[in-house]
Amino acid sequence: MDARFRMPVSPVAHPEAVVQGDRWRFSVLTDGLVRIEWAPDGVFEDRASTFALHRDLPVPRFEVVESDAVVEILTERLHLTYDRGPFTPAGLTVQARGALTSWHSLWRYGDTAHDLGGTARTLDMADGRIPLEPGVIARGGVTALDDSTSFLFTDDGWVAPRPTGHLDFYVFAYGHDYAAALRAFYDLSGPQPVLPRWTLGNWWSRYHRYSADEYRELLDRFERERIRFSVAVLDMDWHRVESVPPEFGSGWTGYSWERELFPDPAGFLTELHDRGLRVTLNVHPADGVRAFEDAYADMARALGRDPERGLPIAFDITDPAFLEAYFDVLHHRLEDEGVDFWWIDWQQGPHSRIPGIDPLWMLNHHHFLDSGRGDRRPLTFSRYAGPGSHRYPVGFSGDTLISWASLDFQPEFTATASNIGYGWWSHDIGGHLWGVRDDELTARWVQLGVWSPILRLHSSNNPFLAKEPWMFPEETRSAIDGALRFRVRLVPYLHSMNHVAATQGVPLVRPMYHLAPDEPAAYEVPNEFAFGSELVVAPITTPRDPVTLLGSATAWLPPGPWTDIHTGVVIEGGRIVRLHRDGASVPALLKAGGILPLAAEHETDATRNPQHLEVLVAPGADGAFVLIEDDDTGTTPETIPTVRSALIWDQASGSLTIEAADGPAGIVPETRTWTVALLGFSDAMSVTVDGRATPATASRGRVSLTVTADTNAAVVVRFAADPRPVTADVPGRLFALLNAAQHPYEAKAAIWRTIGADRSAADRLAELHAMDVPRPLLEAITELLTAVTA
Repeated sequence: MDARFRMPVSPVAHPEAVVQGDRWRFSVLTDGLVRIEWAPDGVFEDRASTFALHRDLPVPRFEVVESDAVVEILTERLHLTYDRGPFTPAGLTVQARGALTSWHSLWRYGDTAHDLGGTARTLDMADGRIPLEPGVIARGGVTALDDSTSFLFTDDGWVAPRPTGHLDFYVFAYGHDYAAALRAFYDLSGPQPVLPRWTLGNWWSRYHRYSADEYRELLDRFERERIRFSVAVLDMDWHRVESVPPEFGSGWTGYSWERELFPDPAGFLTELHDRGLRVTLNVHPADGVRAFEDAYADMARALGRDPERGLPIAFDITDPAFLEAYFDVLHHRLEDEGVDFWWIDWQQGPHSRIPGIDPLWMLNHHHFLDSGRGDRRPLTFSRYAGPGSHRYPVGFSGDTLISWASLDFQPEFTATASNIGYGWWSHDIGGHLWGVRDDELTARWVQLGVWSPILRLHSSNNPFLAKEPWMFPEETRSAIDGALRFRVRLVPYLHSMNHVAATQGVPLVRPMYHLAPDEPAAYEVPNEFAFGSELVVAPITTPRDPVTLLGSATAWLPPGPWTDIHTGVVIEGGRIVRLHRDGASVPALLKAGGILPLAAEHETDATRNPQHLEVLVAPGADGAFVLIEDDDTGTTPETIPTVRSALIWDQASGSLTIEAADGPAGIVPETRTWTVALLGFSDAMSVTVDGRATPATASRGRVSLTVTADTNAAVVVRFAADPRPVTADVPGRLFALLNAAQHPYEAKAAIWRTIGADRSAADRLAELHAMDVPRPLLEAITELLTAVTA
């Protein structure tokens, strides 16, 4: 195989980690991870699998205890017991050691998985929750990943099926140390790669028969609207579809530009690049290459065939000759014209000519490696193909149905994927097809997109199914506009978390139980998630209440104050809360000591490191954040030139220190403007910058100031000592809530009198509970009455 299709592997476990008999073998890979094999022929498998690339890990401390009846292996985290016979539930068990005593902490061979779920191949046609494949995290502390049927990589980088009858399991017994379980997963299977910065902005995608002129007009309109995209997705109509001669069948597969629509493809792609966009084209490769294709003759000659015969060339990803020609002839010529990466829209099932070889996996693996040839940062865009797929981002979750049930499952689906290390899902934001027009649903979906790994708007070729903001009434349009603009502002934070995901094994979006594995309530909020290291988000995925006119979401907040970055409401954590928001935003809360770097409002180009940054600080505890930036060169964390700027919040002194940028010159601006905003304050206060008094303004529940400084020198911004955030103007917020409520006037007046009574919040809430207050209105009032105010 060509060297570009080989990736580094170290699949042979250290001999000192191995305990084995004639037909069984255990490899103690970490103190919480053991490989379990059964080989009926006594020949064990040391080749890398699609999941397990690196078994040569540092040997942990473990003890082997043998008797006539059993062999036992004990580490600090697990206790394996085996009777030396064919694997049975009674004869092979692994117990998680430590504080967990539930029966779920014991794994028996053949058990149904008791894990917390992983992800699934696709959400095609899913209208709500679907079953998930296994992950490596279990509430009981132990679970197993069956790798017996995945295919293998040969020494030359090619693939081979598994021998029949062999069993190959990886048992993860990490108790509630979910972070350690994920680190072990990445150590074994390989890390997530660092995505190019531009993938983290807005993607425009629509299944529509665009012409080059129509696409230019669309982008011109977005420019006038001050909405920027960094990725242009061209769905299948970029290639010949309607013009394919009928004798060749469907136009679903194609590699030739539709010249009626794109008379000058290279010029068009150059113009998109000049506008700051990267380009991906949709391909359905299943029908192979037929004689009408521009590249047919070259493809036939590359495979030793006579192009004059015009015989179709079947798609066969398991043929090395076809694979090389597939890239060199079909794809590279289009990349030379300006295509940046490929959307592999494979839909034809898991079967190939080699038993056990999944063509989707082959496409993902080889497209990703081919895209990284030379010094290009590799990238592809395709469906999930099983454990190990995290190495080939970005994931395409399929053709999403337009419904509230579909939206309601996407946050849980995205977060739970981190349990199998899969961190970069891209959904059809707003939904792809069918359904009923619902402007509120569209707005809430785009708001979820802001807090998704990838924000890619998408819709079908129905002329009435559009995502252009100006196609909606003002309330919806404003919400979509605001969401798309804020996503671009989030990119500095997102790109820092992108690096953290690759180097520290912490996916961007995680379920709440990752933050608090021993807290039962953290398992009861499947739609709430941690977003990076600083935030939790509770997207609104159900219609708004007809009385309050507010959407709502249930959240559990870890102990400490949490400040909503949009509304300034400060909530004391350690409890389950019901959060209510109007159509402008969804709850996104910054932890005490949290630091959120954003691009300034006028910085609308997601492809470059901004000149002006806004830093939001939620006081209440010490905190630190490292802003990580690069120049989009390099392919791995070791080869990517990066600049790190440490942001340190000291609660006692009320000071934010922006450390000097640490890294190569030329990646970040020599001077930078910083707007520092302290959340939870409505009155101006005395502020100094490097010891000099500096004017600060108060608005929207925050105190902020702006300073310009050299990036090679530290800046210290000092507010008041030990500042504590509070929710501004709770009475005003309560009055606005009641004023907007679709509820009888006299009843609202009675509620207002109770709210304004000179009594404790508990007493007032008790009286409200005794009144005939609609539950959603009562919950919205409760949120504000229990917000932090002093």
